[in-house]
Amino acid sequence: MRARVHVSLKPGVLDPQGKAVSDALGRLGFSEVGEVRVGKTIELELEDGLAADAAEARVKEMCEKLLANTVIERYAVELV
Repeated sequence: MRARVHVSLKPGVLDPQGKAVSDALGRLGFSEVGEVRVGKTIELELEDGLAADAAEARVKEMCEKLLANTVIERYAVELV
């Protein structure tokens, strides 16, 4: 089983990387792009035989302890 964790900044948190991408896209002629928010995706391979609800709970625990800074970031877990 694989888990994908999507981590992004919470609304209201400044995103300098997103601003840089937005500015660069504008300079390249992509004027239809407004605000850009940059995040990250983390893929985890989990042991076989783990129940989906247990796997999701473990991945959320990983997010809370290491993978996301929950003060300024939010995360979403997707099991695939």
